[in-house]
Amino acid sequence: MTFLPRIPFLLYSYLATEMLAPFFASFLVMNVVFFLVKLIPFLNFVLQLNINIADFLRLLSYMFPNIFLYTIPMSAMLGITIGFSRLSSDSELLAIKAAGVSIYRILPPVIIVSSIISMIAFYFSIVLIPASEIAMKQLTYQIIKEKIDKGIQAHKFTEALGDIVLHIDDLDEKTGEWSNVWVSDNRNVQFPTIIMASSGLMQRNEDKFAVTISLFNGSMHRTSDKSSEITTFDKYTITIPLQMKSQHYNKYHKKLLSMPQLLKMSQKVGLEDKKGRKYLVEYHKRLVLPVGCLMLSFLALPLGLQAKSGKKAIGIPVALFIFIIYYILHTMGKEAVESGFGPIGPTLWLPNFLFFGLAVYWIYCVTHEKPLVPEKIYYFSKGCYQNTLEPVILTMKKLLKRNKTKSI
Repeated sequence: MTFLPRIPFLLYSYLATEMLAPFFASFLVMNVVFFLVKLIPFLNFVLQLNINIADFLRLLSYMFPNIFLYTIPMSAMLGITIGFSRLSSDSELLAIKAAGVSIYRILPPVIIVSSIISMIAFYFSIVLIPASEIAMKQLTYQIIKEKIDKGIQAHKFTEALGDIVLHIDDLDEKTGEWSNVWVSDNRNVQFPTIIMASSGLMQRNEDKFAVTISLFNGSMHRTSDKSSEITTFDKYTITIPLQMKSQHYNKYHKKLLSMPQLLKMSQKVGLEDKKGRKYLVEYHKRLVLPVGCLMLSFLALPLGLQAKSGKKAIGIPVALFIFIIYYILHTMGKEAVESGFGPIGPTLWLPNFLFFGLAVYWIYCVTHEKPLVPEKIYYFSKGCYQNTLEPVILTMKKLLKRNKTKSI
């Protein structure tokens, strides 16, 4: 009669605690850094519109799902690396091994913690990010529209439309029609274009997050350094996007669509079209990054075990370097397939397969007390350094020392 091995719950809970504590600390720090990077352009937008505190907090909350998609994998990798680095440097893992527990028995808590974090990343990537993008665009549209509605009054100049200044003589509150309209259009021109019309109307387009000003029976006056031009028209329209300047979305933008909608739009537009490829790239991206979080977490275990008592934890800077390499490969693959080079699926998933293979190999190495880098590669790289970089560095140091002596 065979019995299943008893699960060491006490050990697993202890290891999970050691991983989760630095994970949450790293998660907090990373989010603060990413948030401060995005805060400056966001504050410019908020201050221009005089947004109240409630709407400000709502807009702020809609920013975080996008940030979390990048901070969760980074924090997971750092958390596991830091946790096992501490255990290794304090010789706790040595004691665990002496008790007859192999590295393979330590893997279950790593897999469980990594899987839970990756599932959270999946939820943010697939559900919360599209929902937050839609909510942000709708709230932004509503805030700017309300400012425009309050700003447009008869016999007053309206500057709520950005680079377009509007003046009307009369406003019909029932139909919303204007009479005797004067417009100064300063968009992307050195000299403003002056438009005068007998009537006008402003319409909202929520699908494109914009408003359209329709002017009837008027004339357009354009001037330059050497000439001027007058054009008459029966109808003239001006479309003004009501969103942050850096983001111009319509309802079919890839960031606003759900997973089934992305697939449907990619099939509808076709992969021959660059826009159709972008829909399919966005679909794979929402799956690739959470799975990448899992792969990077597996790599963190052998990196954390490289720490030794009394020595610097080399695994932490290496983990950051690997994280940067992963996102460089992901970005390069994304740009390549969007431009039409290579198959979309295999190209985007290739970094995950490469790092998963590296994680399996490194876990095998630490289990069998082998170095992560094969000796042949290590000595080859060391020889290259000694024969090429080291003489250059020594020469530079001598030159700097000589120049410093002369200046004294």
